[in-house]
Amino acid sequence: MSEEVSVKKVDPQGRIAIPIKWRREWKSSKVMLIRHGNRVEVIPIEATSPSSLFDSIEIANEVDFTDVHSLKKALLELRER
Repeated sequence: MSEEVSVKKVDPQGRIAIPIKWRREWKSSKVMLIRHGNRVEVIPIEATSPSSLFDSIEIANEVDFTDVHSLKKALLELRER
């Protein structure tokens, strides 16, 4: 990973322009900002397809998915483990 530096001015609304060359390498138009003291890190967020989340949460078989309270109780029990 090569490092490039670009100096930009922040406008009165707090916006900066990220160079197009950098943005073209990203797969998403969303970014995450992480503050490290007086530094800010900009990280592009790649989109996650909903199908990649299929079967990612294991819940007991006896849960009634049509009953919101039953589902919420099962999720809370899963969190406490």
